[in-house]
Amino acid sequence: MEKKPILPSGEPIRQSKPEALSESDLLAMFRDMVLIREAEEKVQSLYMKGLIHGTTHLCQGQEAVSVGAAKALKPQDYVTMTYRGHGHALARGMDVAKFFAELMGRSTGINKGKGGSMHLCDFDLNLIGAFAIIGAGIPVAVGAAMSAKLKGEDRISVNFFGDGTTNIGAFHEALNMASVWKAPVVFVCENNIYGEFSRIDETTAVTRLSDRIAAYGMPGVTVNGNNVIEVYEEVKKAAERARSGGGPTFIECVTYRQRGHSRTDPAKYRPREEVEAWLSYDPILLFKDWLVEKAIATEAQLNDLIESVKAAVDKAASEAEQSPWPSLDELTTETYA
Repeated sequence: MEKKPILPSGEPIRQSKPEALSESDLLAMFRDMVLIREAEEKVQSLYMKGLIHGTTHLCQGQEAVSVGAAKALKPQDYVTMTYRGHGHALARGMDVAKFFAELMGRSTGINKGKGGSMHLCDFDLNLIGAFAIIGAGIPVAVGAAMSAKLKGEDRISVNFFGDGTTNIGAFHEALNMASVWKAPVVFVCENNIYGEFSRIDETTAVTRLSDRIAAYGMPGVTVNGNNVIEVYEEVKKAAERARSGGGPTFIECVTYRQRGHSRTDPAKYRPREEVEAWLSYDPILLFKDWLVEKAIATEAQLNDLIESVKAAVDKAASEAEQSPWPSLDELTTETYA
């Protein structure tokens, strides 16, 4: 039986300019979204050329979640994520050349080439883990939040995961514990409609995932994950609640990955009408239209910014490609038995 497509809302960004964000903040957010998009396109190109080995999981189409959430956090806050974490790493401020070098396995990579695409982390940015096992990062995020609470530190923990994770045992256990302990943690679900090759309505009886969260005694909200302003405002509210002792919040960001699950997946399991609708509802285009409408920048200025980001990405990737390989004596350093 032919699948009925799951379509986007089609709503433009209607929010007024958030008081906490200056025009330069908003332009920086747009730049970061473009940076993630261009970096992911470059990753795909490098992979197809054989310069990135293993596998890659790209996030084109989900940039509003990464950037909106990152803007709502403080530098000291902990961040954990999944293997589809390139966007979160770059939104958090990871050096772009070191990012590419890591994916290419070079010694100048952020983890000296030992982590690769699925295990990006940077303790200087409090980006404390990317997890290739579904749901594995959620208990770690709760633990990090509790460490901050027990130490009396002004920091929270934010965990990013996909819709498929909400059917993993660790998800339910960790959310229950977080609520009981009032852990200062924000759970951000990137609901991109598909868990690998399976659509959400084929694996989950309750497809509005925030409806499941009442069972844990914490707020659960669903937002437009392609609207960077809406994501920012909801994560900011949840972060302030966690920081003030109010406990955890679950935020479901409904979005769409524009590419397949990983590597060369052509994603033919998705209805064409659905893909075309979501491509036309691109988060970068939505934000660009909003910035022009609010007279924060002209279309020409934003196009110039896009070109400058493309040039910066090309330069960073080229620099990484020229970087040296790790030596054999590095094989067992900074590892744990």
